[in-house]
Amino acid sequence: MKTMKKRTLGRTGLEISEVGFGAWGLGGNQWRGHTEDDAVAALRHALENGLTFIDTALAYNDGHSEKLISQTLKETGIAATVATKAPPKNRVWPAQPGIQLSEVFPYDYIVESTETSLLNLDTDCLDLQQFHVWNPEWLDSDDWRRAIEDLKKAGKVRFFGISINDHQPDSALSAIRTGLIDTVQVIHNIFDQSPERNLYPLCLEHNIGVLARCPLDEGALTGSIVPGIQFDPEEFRAFYFRGDRVQEVFEKVNALRADLDAAGVIEPLASTALRFVLTHPAVSTVIPGMRKIRNVQANISVSNMGPIPVPIMEVLRRHAWDKNYYC
Repeated sequence: MKTMKKRTLGRTGLEISEVGFGAWGLGGNQWRGHTEDDAVAALRHALENGLTFIDTALAYNDGHSEKLISQTLKETGIAATVATKAPPKNRVWPAQPGIQLSEVFPYDYIVESTETSLLNLDTDCLDLQQFHVWNPEWLDSDDWRRAIEDLKKAGKVRFFGISINDHQPDSALSAIRTGLIDTVQVIHNIFDQSPERNLYPLCLEHNIGVLARCPLDEGALTGSIVPGIQFDPEEFRAFYFRGDRVQEVFEKVNALRADLDAAGVIEPLASTALRFVLTHPAVSTVIPGMRKIRNVQANISVSNMGPIPVPIMEVLRRHAWDKNYYC
């Protein structure tokens, strides 16, 4: 088995591959263009080539992603750190202002979700459990605090984190300061550089592990989103890139590519996008979705490329883009 560069997941002390496996697509219900066999083969290939971190969620096709991960780990005999997430009870993403914690993460529900994930992953203890949404209005509520403490004491969860709402990195700042949160998961890519302002400095200060999601902006930063592209109506990206968004992304990516060409960058755009995220010292791992072996091969190769030079980072800084296509 090959090895990949590893980083420490904050104060957890876990050593994980700096490129992880985002397993939303493995569940299959909101992604098209691949078969389940494709996705499982991609995961297997990633594990056999040194990837040691997988991020999933109970909501990914009602736990199917978790079950496929458990099955693949057993079949390969390869050890990996697996993070999952407890979905909001009201099934609303992201968390909405004014909604009480009792409607989203009551104590018994957090425990129940954790128990279900334990069964799906066929383990006695989750490496990392995360709240799949978060609202800072819940900070003083007791249920989420007791659930973290009790599940850790019971030996059912090693570490707890927050998967931060889309494009709201500052919403987790107060939770980090409680000392109860071990990790955060946040959108970070060339277009959305907002975590670098306030979240990442606080994570470094408190030694919080950072899982950087959507490093390729749902495919926008691979350069594959071009006019005329067709998505299955049931696929998530048909919503994400609806209306005139494909043209908007196409123009933004062309401008980015032109600047990179002028700077002498010859590597694939997706590689630059992953390296951009990994260059920040707060980031523990980046978790792109990988549903085919060729995606795995391209993404894990980035681990050997190292950080982006300062002059190229200055070019990339100019392409920050304030948008939210999840709305």
